[in-house]
Amino acid sequence: MDQDSGFAISCQPEGFKLLDVAYMQYHKAVSHLDLDPGLADVLWRGGRSLSVDFPVRMDDGTVRVFSGYRVQHSTHRGPAKGGIRFHPSVDLDEVKALAALMTWKCAVVDIPFGGAKGGVQCDPRELSLGELERITRRFTWEITPFIGPDSDIPAPDINTNAQTMSWIMDTYSILAGYTVLGVVTGKPVGVGGSLGREAATAQGAVYALREAAIARGLDLEQVSVAVQGFGNVGYHTARILSEMGVKVVAVSDVDGGIYSEAGLDIPAARTHLTEHGTVSTAPQGDTVTNAELLELPVDILVPAAIEGQITLENADRIKARIIVEGANGPTSFDADAILADQGVLVVPDILANAGGVTVSYFEWVQNTQKLFWNEEDINARLDQIITQAFHAVAAIAQDHKVDLRTAAYILAVERVAQAAVSRGVFP
Repeated sequence: MDQDSGFAISCQPEGFKLLDVAYMQYHKAVSHLDLDPGLADVLWRGGRSLSVDFPVRMDDGTVRVFSGYRVQHSTHRGPAKGGIRFHPSVDLDEVKALAALMTWKCAVVDIPFGGAKGGVQCDPRELSLGELERITRRFTWEITPFIGPDSDIPAPDINTNAQTMSWIMDTYSILAGYTVLGVVTGKPVGVGGSLGREAATAQGAVYALREAAIARGLDLEQVSVAVQGFGNVGYHTARILSEMGVKVVAVSDVDGGIYSEAGLDIPAARTHLTEHGTVSTAPQGDTVTNAELLELPVDILVPAAIEGQITLENADRIKARIIVEGANGPTSFDADAILADQGVLVVPDILANAGGVTVSYFEWVQNTQKLFWNEEDINARLDQIITQAFHAVAAIAQDHKVDLRTAAYILAVERVAQAAVSRGVFP
């Protein structure tokens, strides 16, 4: 995500495995394409995986070993691209699934990147700033042979941010012997970052939400929206919508959330989170759990936390008419079928949250050109790309009589397959 850089929902439902979901979604799309079976297998299996265990000295002087991963799923369309997350749930299968999602995400919005993902298994809430820096720098040292501005470009994801990217860029640059701004995206503006990058995933989700509302004949000034997750993606989505005059009635973080049918004061909720460590105790409305938030009587639901939140167990209780997936993999394969039967329009993650990787691409281009754009230009370019992608996916959905997720995968897989066929098989 290139995705979320705020603290996220801490666990997945028991039995949920994102790699299995990604596999089923991929093969559902492949069934609509005339692909050689060998090529279909190549596109699914992907490229390289790196697992590392590395020591870090903690503040109390003890040494602790952390596990980290970097997966390059595809480079058929360009350098691998994808975030690095710090989270207790990180494992190789999760990172493989997320790397595959990045491949399809980049292809859906037609930017010249392949897919990658990385992560360290840790809980940042239990670590000091110094410990986080040492973990980041040592992990960067471990994956340096894997990454680079022309091969694999990391970015922020869950529980990582612009500061994390600065540490990665600085460590990589020290090892290279010169400053390499383009090795990561999502950096602070002062060290080669792009204007608009912090809110890019949310901004893209809002553009997708707008197009979905138009498609369903909804007036944004009359709808209600609930946002699960109040990290980078969730907060900025709620903020942008609120500034547009959209009524955001519920938000949540890892500890739960708040709901007010009359609408929430999003800046006040953010201030409360900053001062108290959670939005769930903000005195704006009723307290709700994350599970309850998903089932609120709203027009639009934005799951912007972590994967596996809408499943076979709760999908039939979803009341929203539109779901815009700000998170990666928030909906299980079985839940998709239930939501479709209920007439819910699901804007899938590989389209809805592609704003982050799109503006990451803009940042990478600016680093390469040594020429930087203003935020108005960046948002205009982002709007054009997300809007075009939405309508391309919608057209495929209509032609094939499938849901938007399957249509997005059809578009993405076909583009990657075309690149793979053009390049051929070596030797």
